[in-house]
Amino acid sequence: MAKESAASGGVGVTGLLGVVFVTLKLLDKIDWQWRWVLAPFWMPLVLAITVMVFALGMWIITGQYKRKRRF
Repeated sequence: MAKESAASGGVGVTGLLGVVFVTLKLLDKIDWQWRWVLAPFWMPLVLAITVMVFALGMWIITGQYKRKRRF
């Protein structure tokens, strides 16, 4: 019996939404600024960076980096 690997691929929800928005913009069906039409492509990155900066800030504020672990 051969092993099967489940590979994830293809376009995700945000990618599909981005393609739909770009298509609608090019067909003049929506009158949005390009920044918002392309938001599904850049917004997840901005959200991830914001969460990481917040987590790093909380880590620094709470002083977790100063604690030494003893085993």
